[in-house]
Amino acid sequence: MSHDYREAWERYALSWKAETVDEKRALLDGNVMPDCVYTDPLVRVQGWDALVSYMLDFHRQVPGGHFVTTWFLAHHGRSVTRWNLVAGDGAVLGDGVSYVEYDDEGRLTSMTGFFETSQS
Repeated sequence: MSHDYREAWERYALSWKAETVDEKRALLDGNVMPDCVYTDPLVRVQGWDALVSYMLDFHRQVPGGHFVTTWFLAHHGRSVTRWNLVAGDGAVLGDGVSYVEYDDEGRLTSMTGFFETSQS
């Protein structure tokens, strides 16, 4: 069975840009498993509630912040993506890489972000 992993990734990335809990949950619904695991250098969270809470914290720190995909490859239920972190005013604040695993229906199950931090 063929899945559009790029479309699933972009819908997930858009959930980071969405401003309200309801908008974020609508983008996650049917696209990201409710028991997903998200990991980056700063945190590990599991499930929509914890992920949405982390996304809201991100928005408090970077108002209007979102991610723009610059490169994407996928196969066999996995993808690797390069992205830019972009501020609300369009300024590029940084970049990183994400590794994602998908279930048999093409929904994201595990998302791991890699980016430089002052703690790295």
